[in-house]
Amino acid sequence: MRIVGEDMDLFTMSMEEKLKRNAPLADRMRPRNLDEFVGQKHLLGENKFLSRSIKADRITSMILYGPPGTGKTTLAMIIANSTNMRFEKLSAVTSGVKDIREVIERAEESLKLYNKRTILFIDEIHRFNKSQQDALLPFVERGIIILIGATTENPYFEVNKALLSRAMVLVLESLEKDDLIGLINRALEDKERGLGKYNVNLDKEALDYLITVSEGDGRILLNSLEIGVLSTPADPNGIIEINLEKIKDSIQIKTVKYDKGGDEHYDTISAFIKSMRGSDPDATVYWLAKMIKAGEDPKFIARRIIIAASEDVGNADPNAIQVAVSAFNAVNVIGMPEARIPLAQAAIYVATAPKSNKSYMAINKAIDDINNHRIGDVPKHLRSTAYYGAEKLGNGKGYKYPHDYDAGFVKQEYLPGEFKNVRYYEPSENGYEKVIKERLGKLIDKDN
Repeated sequence: MRIVGEDMDLFTMSMEEKLKRNAPLADRMRPRNLDEFVGQKHLLGENKFLSRSIKADRITSMILYGPPGTGKTTLAMIIANSTNMRFEKLSAVTSGVKDIREVIERAEESLKLYNKRTILFIDEIHRFNKSQQDALLPFVERGIIILIGATTENPYFEVNKALLSRAMVLVLESLEKDDLIGLINRALEDKERGLGKYNVNLDKEALDYLITVSEGDGRILLNSLEIGVLSTPADPNGIIEINLEKIKDSIQIKTVKYDKGGDEHYDTISAFIKSMRGSDPDATVYWLAKMIKAGEDPKFIARRIIIAASEDVGNADPNAIQVAVSAFNAVNVIGMPEARIPLAQAAIYVATAPKSNKSYMAINKAIDDINNHRIGDVPKHLRSTAYYGAEKLGNGKGYKYPHDYDAGFVKQEYLPGEFKNVRYYEPSENGYEKVIKERLGKLIDKDN
């Protein structure tokens, strides 16, 4: 039986070696220490918090948050190799509460017997549900484990507040162009783990395209490069020529980073709204295109255009809301992909229209008064006379019918007595609202 066990161990070791040799380039080229790690200078630059913490072996619980391919798992592995603590790893995709408890038991035993603390790395921690995250909380709080979580989702949406309060959130950024060029050069030069045994000539157009479509994701960059190299035969001189056409055939399908329930959704719609408000039609169409490409609900987009038409354009161009509502109706009638056209038309109209938020300000101010002050009674001359006995109550007495007067206007109080001098709507000088302001000014002068 022991011989069988040894054979199994040898078999397992052989399998692991084969897996390592056949792993994708991004896995083979995974940095082994801080010197090989690229990017994230705001965290790992000289005298930055995380680099100091790793070198001093003073690691605290943290959540590593950032896009795919920016080094979250790699950073956790570097920390593991740089510390005297024990290291355990779980994947939130395949692990449950039982696995957490087993890790905790080993961590407690290590602390009791050897006075050695444990780092627990949880990949894709956002996939843990509330009960699974709650299971970690007391042990993080007591210091039994140092938690390092990795997530591509905004932890402020996906991780329990109690757990967040006991861990630092460290944001990893998409890799910059120089970082990506460094990864490519290292991969092409490394003969042991990379593509150094091949004689590769990567032309500038192919390089630029590869960097652009990888969008700061080192994993996509390296794996696409490897596909290009391995699928291209060498020329008679033994050179593998990688041009733009070859790299286009090799690149992984480009997808738009966008999650309808997360921060990409909120950040993109925020940029879209602010671009319309800021009168930038080009930025408006760009963010609209991103949402359309990502599969955002076109009705959601149309509703936001309607709101912007009223909140940010208002009476400076009363047609804006009509255009926006028409676009919403068009989306209902024709659906995608054609609905992108009326969406673009309406968004551009709102972006290029004169702006005024005075209607928005007026209703907010009035609601604030309703919420925070005594609600005034309706003046008797404005009360309804549409039911029997109303006039006996004095309703409508003294009401002046504006159409009986020149210009259809007569001075009378429409607000409750204590609010009679309040002004909620103060029109701007922009667009049609300037006409409104002039008209109201003339009525006031007429009354005086």
